[in-house]
Amino acid sequence: MNELELKYGCNPNQKPSRIYMEDGSELPIKVLNGRPGYINFLDAFNGWQLVSELKKATGLPAATSFKHVSPAGAAVGLPLSDVLAKIYWVDDLGELTPLAAAYARARGADRMSSYGDFIALSDVCDVCTAKMIKREFSDGIIAPGYEPEALELLKEKKKGNYAVIQIDENYEPDPIEHKEVFGITFEQGRNELNIDKDFFSNVVTENKDIPDSAKVDMAIAMITLKYTQSNSVCFVKNGQAIGIGAGQQSRIHCTRLAGSKADNWLLRQSPQVLGLPFKDGMKRADRDNAIDLYIGEDYMDVLADGEWERVFTEKPPVFTKEEKEAWLSKATDVTLGSDAFFPFSDNIERAFRSGVKYIAQPGGSIRDGEVIEACNKHGIAMSFTGIRLFHH
Repeated sequence: MNELELKYGCNPNQKPSRIYMEDGSELPIKVLNGRPGYINFLDAFNGWQLVSELKKATGLPAATSFKHVSPAGAAVGLPLSDVLAKIYWVDDLGELTPLAAAYARARGADRMSSYGDFIALSDVCDVCTAKMIKREFSDGIIAPGYEPEALELLKEKKKGNYAVIQIDENYEPDPIEHKEVFGITFEQGRNELNIDKDFFSNVVTENKDIPDSAKVDMAIAMITLKYTQSNSVCFVKNGQAIGIGAGQQSRIHCTRLAGSKADNWLLRQSPQVLGLPFKDGMKRADRDNAIDLYIGEDYMDVLADGEWERVFTEKPPVFTKEEKEAWLSKATDVTLGSDAFFPFSDNIERAFRSGVKYIAQPGGSIRDGEVIEACNKHGIAMSFTGIRLFHH
C-alpha cells in the first residue's frame, strides 16, 4: 500500500485528503485499528522521530505525548519515585516496565496539555504500557510493534475506534524533504543533526561543571525542541520534560510559559496537593483540572462555596502565595534548552526562579555577553551548541 485515504485534512471542509509515497513505494506504516486523521499522522510521524532519537541518544526506552504537532511531554524510561507515581495517577499499577515509566512521565508532567494526546513509543508496546494507556483519554498511538495482549487492550478503547499505527522501525526517509504552501513547493535537506552528550562540550560560563546526568537532560531538551513548533524552550529534570513552551513569537514568553509549567509540576508534589481530599470516584481528568485551579491564581473557582463540595470531601485551605514560593524555592538541578539564542538576560532570571542550573542554547546573540553574565551571577553552567533548531 503506497497511499491511504483520510476522512479529511486539518479541518472537515478540507477534502480530499490522503497520505502517500511520492516515489510509489510502500508506506512504512500499517493501521492496525481505527482511522487516524491528518493531524493524527502529523503527530505520529513527528513523535516517532522524537522517541527514536531519544532512545538513540540515551539507550533507554522513550515516549512522547503529542498535541497539535508539538510535544506536551517527552521522557525516557527511568523508575518513578512514589511521589511521581502518585501525581501521575499510576501508583495503583505496581511496578512499571521501563516503557510504561517513560509514558507515565511523558503524559504526567503536563497532564492538562496531554489530554487527548497522540502517543509515540520507541519500543514494542507491552501490556503494562497498554493498561496505562487504556484508561487515559487519548486519540491514538504509534509504535514499532505491539504485544498481542497489548494490541487487544488498545483496540477496546474509544468503542473500538482507537487509532493504532505500527511503523517500520528500519524506515529511512529521503534526505531531501518537500513541503507545499500556497501551491509553491519548498525543498530542504532533512534535519539529521545528531544530538548526544558531546554536543554540549562548548561551556561558556565560569561554572563548567556539567555532570553526565545533566548532559542527558540537555540531550532530551534539545531533541524535544527539534520536534516542537518554534519559538520553543524546554525544562527537563531527571530524564523527562517538565515544562515545554512552544510556538510563541517572543522567547521570553516561551520561557515564562515553560517555567510556569515546570513550577506547576513541582507544586503538584507538595504536601498541600498530595493531601487534597478528593471525593471517591472522581475521574483523573477532573482531578487534574481541580489541581490546576487549586495551585493557580483562580483557586476560588474550585474553593468557593458551592464549588468545592463537588470535588472534595472537605474544603481544603488556600495554598497561599507564600507557601507556594517556599515550596518552589526547593527547585534545583533543572536543565533548560532553547531552540535558538536567548536575546536578553531576562530569560535567565526567569529560568533561575524555576531551579535551572544547566542551560543549552545555540548562542549567537549580540547580547551573549549579558546572558553569560546573568548565568555567572547565579552559578549556572551554560553550553553554546552553535546550532539552531527551528521547527515549523
